[in-house]
Amino acid sequence: MVQLDFTRLILKGMTKDGNKFRPSDWAERLCGNLCTFRNRRMYYSPLLRPAVIEGIKCVIVDARLNEEQPKILNDVVSFAEKNKLVVEKES
Repeated sequence: MVQLDFTRLILKGMTKDGNKFRPSDWAERLCGNLCTFRNRRMYYSPLLRPAVIEGIKCVIVDARLNEEQPKILNDVVSFAEKNKLVVEKES
């Protein structure tokens, strides 16, 4: 397990050069890695969930994801880096 320098990570649906990230359902797809289904309904994990912040689609990543699913955290961080997404860290 890696020591993290954040308690929460916010991946914004905006690239570092200011363009809106596509496809429009990227956040839901990314968070689908940890969702569960009950009664024909999708429930997102509190560790990895989509959100809209100031009109921008985002993914909120809880640092506890590193304890429970370190591979998924690595995949999410790699996705953000590869696609040059704006990322904010909260301590």
